[in-house]
Amino acid sequence: MEIEKYQAAIEAILFTMGNSVEIEKIAEAIGHDEETTRRLIYNMMDRYEEEDRGIRIIELENSYQFCTKKEMYEYLIRVAKQPRRYTLTDVLLETLSIVAYRQPVTKLEIEKIRGVKSDHAVNKLVEYGLIEEAGRLDAPGRPILFGTTEEFLRRFSLQSLDELPTLDQEQIEHFKEEAEDEAQLKLDI
Repeated sequence: MEIEKYQAAIEAILFTMGNSVEIEKIAEAIGHDEETTRRLIYNMMDRYEEEDRGIRIIELENSYQFCTKKEMYEYLIRVAKQPRRYTLTDVLLETLSIVAYRQPVTKLEIEKIRGVKSDHAVNKLVEYGLIEEAGRLDAPGRPILFGTTEEFLRRFSLQSLDELPTLDQEQIEHFKEEAEDEAQLKLDI
């Protein structure tokens, strides 16, 4: 019965806060250590899946949050009529991947990698809540540094940035060769 009381408290915390809540804050609130709290949450996650509920708990870099199951989207549309949807174009995806892998990164660094101005792409990604200001670089002009957000993790079903796919060294060398060949082609023309 005691476990149910703690799980009810966790449920109330996650529901009320709306956004993700760090494990240490949840543990402190229910008066338990982080490991016990984490086990209680994992138990809840399993139970929600077994009972085929419309919500689930997701983990985001040592934080937890309630989330609607994807399968419930069609029902939400009927209520919301026009849910906020946005399209990630190739330009936005390219810019987002640069931020994700190089963060914290300035707009100038993004533009050096892409080879074109990136104001619009960066502004759109900020508007969509996928990247945010992550401080300022200690350099002349103090340019803004950008990094990904929890919304980015949510949208791409990642628990942390450590889950981002990595390229092996052979793939990297292959891409470098392709880029050099393409650059040489342009110079020859």
